[in-house]
Amino acid sequence: RSSDLGHEPIPPSVGRNLLGRKVLYLPGFFTYARHIVRVDGKHGLFRGLTPHILSSALSSVSRGTLKKACPIEDLEHVSNRDDVRTSLRKVVKETSNEILVQCLSRIISHPMHVISVRCMVQFVGREVKYSGVFGSITHIFKEEGIKGFFHGVIPQLLGDVVFLFCCNLLSHFINAYAVDDNFHQASVIRSYTKFVMGIAVSMLTYPFFLVGDLLAVSNCGLAAGTAPYSPVYTSWIHCWRDLYAKGQLFRGSSLFYRRMSSGVQLPLQ
Repeated sequence: RSSDLGHEPIPPSVGRNLLGRKVLYLPGFFTYARHIVRVDGKHGLFRGLTPHILSSALSSVSRGTLKKACPIEDLEHVSNRDDVRTSLRKVVKETSNEILVQCLSRIISHPMHVISVRCMVQFVGREVKYSGVFGSITHIFKEEGIKGFFHGVIPQLLGDVVFLFCCNLLSHFINAYAVDDNFHQASVIRSYTKFVMGIAVSMLTYPFFLVGDLLAVSNCGLAAGTAPYSPVYTSWIHCWRDLYAKGQLFRGSSLFYRRMSSGVQLPLQ
């Protein structure tokens, strides 16, 4: 999470790209894992784990409950013989329902996500302000009110909407018009299309979730949310524009091969 904020406590190393040019590479996942163990011990690897589990549990339970409360008929099989209007109507109907369920579950689980992120980024400033779920809830409510639990939720909701629409529409067009019904393994290919599209689209929607995480931390009383580690953002658009100007919209998206670019906060000497 500290790399998402642009904080890099370990200096970059010199390497070469595919063209043989010297470039600076930032440490990857395993290097930082070892660094955290040296500084915090093994328990440092599990900062924010409890609220993260609670967030995932709330998301799963709420999605299941909402699907039962707002049921729709299963999407009919879309074949090459369907006309464009009919097939689009089918996929838009299902996608709209998925978006409703996902957005509501996101809102329900977001407070725990905010706590989880803040617990993790305390590593940057060595704080202990957020040390437990109930204590964190009390801190946020006293200092920021109810809105404090929903910092960063708007870009994450937008990310969910863009992800579901793009993933479902791309999968639909590939399955309906690129895969022939007469092909003997058409059903097998169709079963993997949405999974593959999900991976591809998640890369494109990554900036929405990065912005959401940055807003969850911005100006919350932790070192990681203030200068010099991070600007204080007034809105998600302000954050997006700042990252875009620095070429940092995909900061932290890679776990291993991380080429250094502008906007990275190196260790202060």
